[in-house]
Amino acid sequence: MDPRSLADEIIQGRILTREDDLASLAEADLTSLLEGADRIRAAFRGDHVDLCSIISGKSGRCGENCRFCAQSAHHHTDCEIYDLLDEDTIAARGLSDEQEGVRRFSIVNSGYGPGPEDFEKIVRIYERLRHDLSISLCASLGFLTDDQLRRLRLAGVTSIHSNLETSRRFFPMICTTHSFDDKIANIRRAQNQGLRVCSGGIIGLGETWQDRIDMALTLQELGILSIPLNSLMPITGTPLAENPRLTEEEILRTVAIFRYINPRADIRLAGGRALMEDRGRKAFASGASAAITGNMLTTSGSTIRQDRAMLNSLGRTTGPLA
Repeated sequence: MDPRSLADEIIQGRILTREDDLASLAEADLTSLLEGADRIRAAFRGDHVDLCSIISGKSGRCGENCRFCAQSAHHHTDCEIYDLLDEDTIAARGLSDEQEGVRRFSIVNSGYGPGPEDFEKIVRIYERLRHDLSISLCASLGFLTDDQLRRLRLAGVTSIHSNLETSRRFFPMICTTHSFDDKIANIRRAQNQGLRVCSGGIIGLGETWQDRIDMALTLQELGILSIPLNSLMPITGTPLAENPRLTEEEILRTVAIFRYINPRADIRLAGGRALMEDRGRKAFASGASAAITGNMLTTSGSTIRQDRAMLNSLGRTTGPLA
């Protein structure tokens, strides 16, 4: 399968499926693959890069046992532990990030899902953010009920983040306190409530290339149009602490494959950008069209201003620099 010819077919409307020989993408000439992915990106997403930022609203003491996560109570790490931040702190961060030029802002909480008291506080916070900000509001709060999703939408949330993390086959090897089907059901509930869903995963967990391809296909089948890709940064105290760090070439190939399979989606660089040179500059010429950024986001190794300057130097638009 020639990557450049395949890119032409995708631009003309071809959609890759499980019936195609997609394993060849993991072995295709990397230069050709990246060039094709960039042309697909340009055709379907243009030159604008969608920037979002997050705030860790509640950290640590998570009862889930995801093997990669520093915030799991099952592991022994040095992660920060605190309860839900106060409304003023979250509102101030959202306003600051908006002024820096991000297009979306999200509260990210640890845990299976918010308890009743925290949820009421979260709704009030989003109501304030809707009043104070003009950017889109997202939420990453774990598993949510239909009623909670409806109330978040009414409070101003437009997008729910719920990562698949990996393929169906590999998922039980990284988490056993909830299932892949639980993830799918959570995504479906959000979609049924009229919310946009942002869903992707993490590479470098020990999965195969086929696992990555399967995850990309599942996201396509779910109709996901914002796909964050994280690269594992092994954390001391987690079961994956000794996993080898990914090479930049492996990350770029993954970004490109996700672009071929999900041509119309925003492929969003997320955690682990520090594994790549210049905050992932090459990835934006290899299929990426979006990023999680932030002045406090240590996993990216950059600030909002640095990201925007880098992207502007590539000819991408993010909004005017202040």
